[in-house]
Amino acid sequence: MEKLLLVGDNPFHGVSHLSQERSKARIGVSKDLDFAANLVCLALDNGANGFMFSVSETTLAILRRIRERGATRRLGLYAIVPYAYEYVRLATQTGGLVGLAKRFSRQLVTSRNLGAIASGVRGVLGMDPEALLKTYLSYEISRIKSAAGKDARIESILLHEVITDMVLALDLDWVAEAYSKYLFKHGITPGFNTCNFPYLVNKLRQWDQNLGKTVIAAPFNRIGFEMNPSKEECEKALVGMDTPATIAISVLASGYLKLPEAVDYLMTLPNIKGVAVGISKDKHALETFKFMRNRFMIQDKQRP
Repeated sequence: MEKLLLVGDNPFHGVSHLSQERSKARIGVSKDLDFAANLVCLALDNGANGFMFSVSETTLAILRRIRERGATRRLGLYAIVPYAYEYVRLATQTGGLVGLAKRFSRQLVTSRNLGAIASGVRGVLGMDPEALLKTYLSYEISRIKSAAGKDARIESILLHEVITDMVLALDLDWVAEAYSKYLFKHGITPGFNTCNFPYLVNKLRQWDQNLGKTVIAAPFNRIGFEMNPSKEECEKALVGMDTPATIAISVLASGYLKLPEAVDYLMTLPNIKGVAVGISKDKHALETFKFMRNRFMIQDKQRP
């Protein structure tokens, strides 16, 4: 099975989990949206086949520029929601939660998504959290489609790790069920972003979630960076899965590891569906995905 090779968006937000210096160095990339779009297109030309991103005004603007270049039809989209920082910033700018709710309502009405509007009204009037969840997902889907255009393929929408871990901690099985059913209905694979991979896998099994039709994005790297509760437990849970459903993130341990040693480790793991790697320079876009494409293709050819 062909590996998913996804461009990660952390550099476009100026994010580094390893150091403040690295984050500062990435700020220029996050401000130059045309440069960021060019990086994604260059990665596509050299082996990448998708984009994993938090749904924010920054990444949506990048998607618009990619669409202008006619490249979205080649791009599988793996969107992570919600982008908490954006909502905290908007709440601050609009006068707290009340102002944020008013802004959200205005944007929902402007989108002319009648189904989402009706669902939102039902949710508010009936205090129905499931209806509100569907309204929110519909809103985010409409934002992505508006930015990326009709040729875009939304392959999966993944719950951000903060939401995923809250759902796990509070045993909110109804959230996972309602979320998955809604996305399946719209031809989108439900996904979960997590730094607690074994716990998530066990919970999804308890909740009768079909792991073969679910995407999980979780850290996997040679030094165990962000792999909780341990590297060994994460690897054990991965071996126990029936089908490849996991997208490895943090594979370079935020720049601590070199690409060849990172890929060598990934090639020893079973059930890896794909890899997401952030890029901040032309050289990275050119070399990273070409290298991964060649190595994984060689591995596929060597399999019996």
